Amino acid sequence: MKRVSLLGPGTFSEESAKHFTQHVDIEFQPYKLISDVFMSTVNGETDYSVIPIENTIEGSVSLHLDWMVHEVDIPIQAEWVYPIDMNLIGYSQPAVQAGDHPYAHIQKVLSHSVALAQCRHFLSEQIPHAEIEVVSSTAECVRQVRELNDPAIAGIGPLNAAYLHDVPVLARSIQDYQDNMTRFLLLGKEPISLGKLTHHKTTILVTLPEDYPGGLHQLLAAFAWRRINLSRIESRPTKRKLGTYYFYIEIDGSIDSVLLSAALQEIEAIGFQVRTLGCYPCYTYPVDKLI
Repeated sequence: MKRVSLLGPGTFSEESAKHFTQHVDIEFQPYKLISDVFMSTVNGETDYSVIPIENTIEGSVSLHLDWMVHEVDIPIQAEWVYPIDMNLIGYSQPAVQAGDHPYAHIQKVLSHSVALAQCRHFLSEQIPHAEIEVVSSTAECVRQVRELNDPAIAGIGPLNAAYLHDVPVLARSIQDYQDNMTRFLLLGKEPISLGKLTHHKTTILVTLPEDYPGGLHQLLAAFAWRRINLSRIESRPTKRKLGTYYFYIEIDGSIDSVLLSAALQEIEAIGFQVRTLGCYPCYTYPVDKLI
């Protein structure tokens, strides 16, 4: 049996992982902090870590990306995309008078920073008076709401967390955009098959030599003339010197392909540093289940 660490219990990470690993013999190990999720796999306590890496509304989860690059060295073994619905979870006002706003009693809203960012419109329009407090995960905020048992405090999180902690759902699907998806990565030392995949990806980090005019153009040209599709490219600080960056690049295709391996050899030959984070299968939530 494989052991998988994730934020939880009751999180979107757990919900998505259960969906994509339902045909694999797996034991889930929940942690409250993303650092503990990463380190459990580094220390051998678990075989894999589930890491949310990008969201439709908020984009990259920079903290998690930085952990992958600067703090640990665990290969990516799989990717999946999962729909995300945010919900306002808490207790109703004890006595509602005619004409009262349904959320007037809420004075504080708890959630993860990414979840709060996905619900800016709802918060500004429906609960503009409420204080916002960031916690470690969407499930943790619901646990705290249950523990405090105070109608003035609500959380934003998944339905699973509401059911797990037996807290009422005050409003469903409150995210700014309804077609809200999150990409998750599975990090581990060994490859794993989760069923029917859609395609393969390769993720690399590229650091350009300092004072290298036209370097980015040469980097992209190595892929362009070979018609290799870069599905994502993002610059992030190296954290070594002000003004120096690396490029996080996701490539459609396997590193075993002749064209891609040749492109990587070319950019290394002209002085770029290349680190491969993984070559892995990708899985997508069925479109028919979103309808």
